[in-house]
Amino acid sequence: MEFINTFAGSPLNRMGNERRNADWLKQQMDDPESCFLPLWQLRALMMPGELLRIGWCQRADVQPFINQGATVLLLGQVNGRSHFAVDVSAAGPKKANAPLQDYGKWIDVRSAAATCSGPDAAILAQSRSMLDWHARHGFCSVCGQPSSMGEAGYSRKCNDEECGAMHFPRTDPVTIMLVLDGERCLLGRQKIFAPNSYSALAGFMEPGETIEETVRREVFEEAGIRVGDVRYIFSQPWPFPSSLMMGCFGTAETTEINVDTNELEEARWFSRDEVAEMVNNWQDQTKLRMPAPLAIAHQLAQAWLRGD
Repeated sequence: MEFINTFAGSPLNRMGNERRNADWLKQQMDDPESCFLPLWQLRALMMPGELLRIGWCQRADVQPFINQGATVLLLGQVNGRSHFAVDVSAAGPKKANAPLQDYGKWIDVRSAAATCSGPDAAILAQSRSMLDWHARHGFCSVCGQPSSMGEAGYSRKCNDEECGAMHFPRTDPVTIMLVLDGERCLLGRQKIFAPNSYSALAGFMEPGETIEETVRREVFEEAGIRVGDVRYIFSQPWPFPSSLMMGCFGTAETTEINVDTNELEEARWFSRDEVAEMVNNWQDQTKLRMPAPLAIAHQLAQAWLRGD
């Protein structure tokens, strides 16, 4: 059975064909049943409670921001009802001036994901990644002229007729891996990590690399360990700003650690029993610990402990 990590498992149908139809899109925007998720400075509007919920709004609630030129993009449909994300950041440059505070609370997406449902977390990830991309790509990277949004948010086109370059939201591929040597695994920590925290090694793919090649290169560069067999386990969208984490197990061919201090503060081999304790201690800063359950590193460790 497929394992669904935090930020994956969206219930939305992204309507890949229909969203190219301007008439259909206008109909959905005007439909009083359509739902709008506001984000302000990449924080999502959430409804407090025992379980946080997305603070979906109606068109009338966000119309003033749309009138001011707010970016609006289609997320998809659930049961025939369209859902949109809208960037209301221009409404207030300071936290004290945050809009729509009568409708809910503005919460960072990572914090919200820890206490909301899985489907809501996936929708938050999509919304944050895409709105952040549009905020960063208002100009053509080919000629420098302004660009305009198309396909309900899934593309941008240069406004210069002679250029007309098309641009699409990007996702940066990242490998994250548990390197295994029998009954122990390799974990590392960076200087910015919280006290006693260790995690799986990770790194961005480079052009022309496979997943397996990236795993081997990153582990050798960061820890001096040679990796042989690489096995893909599962993946996770990571909307900070927009990555795809590809979780793997790698089999160590060497075991002597030689840390690149530009990348890591420390790397160590940990026994299976030690990792089990670190997974359970993820909230306790006084003990050795792994990242929180929403992180794919935590789930990779759990998978190894299960014998997956």
